[in-house]
Amino acid sequence: MKKIMLIGFGAMAQAVIERLPDGVSIGWIVAREAHHEAIRAQFGGAVAALASPVDCAEAPDLVLECASQQAVAQYGEEILHRGWHLAVISTGALADSALEQRLLNAGGKLTLLSGAVAGIDGLSAAREGGLERVTYRSRKSPASWRGSYAEQLIDLNAVSQAQVFFEGSAREAARLFPANANVAATVALGGVGMDDTRVQLMVDPATTRNTHTLHVEGLFGEFHLELSGLPLASNPKTSTLAALSAVRACRELALS
Repeated sequence: MKKIMLIGFGAMAQAVIERLPDGVSIGWIVAREAHHEAIRAQFGGAVAALASPVDCAEAPDLVLECASQQAVAQYGEEILHRGWHLAVISTGALADSALEQRLLNAGGKLTLLSGAVAGIDGLSAAREGGLERVTYRSRKSPASWRGSYAEQLIDLNAVSQAQVFFEGSAREAARLFPANANVAATVALGGVGMDDTRVQLMVDPATTRNTHTLHVEGLFGEFHLELSGLPLASNPKTSTLAALSAVRACRELALS
């Protein structure tokens, strides 16, 4: 039985818990103190509620981050320094180039999960032959953008048709929209980098889905990919597929 540590106890973590594959158990959950009572109520003594990963005296088979870019910045380096395997869903944290270098040089094993988008394997393969242009577009409902920087760029209550409200680099998108633009960072890290990946963010009052569109051109040719996913019912900012990519990491661990 492989034993994992979860960082986070929100909607995505709950989705992982509900779908945890056979052969994998949760040993520890790192979350704010306010959540510790709920963790104990849900798991009893089978799972330890921790305020920090360093409070764990054992070595998890996998540390699965399902929390935020802030959590990656706060805990990532010390997890890797211990030689542990860290799987990250909040890839936008690596828009901070200094943090990215510290994580890459910290030791351990760092895995960037594919999250809510498909085609990262093809994108990485295309990079080997020379990429010339990568454009990523995210289209979500007004509810998915509420509470984000989008509210300073567009009146979400007044939008009557699909509209682009942000255009810029993946680094800018990941920094300004930490809860919404991790896919932009994942695409950038798999392709031409944070500064050369172009990002368009859209609000669409007619949709209930999170649509991710990827257009890639290079010496290999070009491809166009569109994925229309359902958000988690408990958190419209998070795509169900992002949670499923974390579940897949657990399944691969069970088979290893």
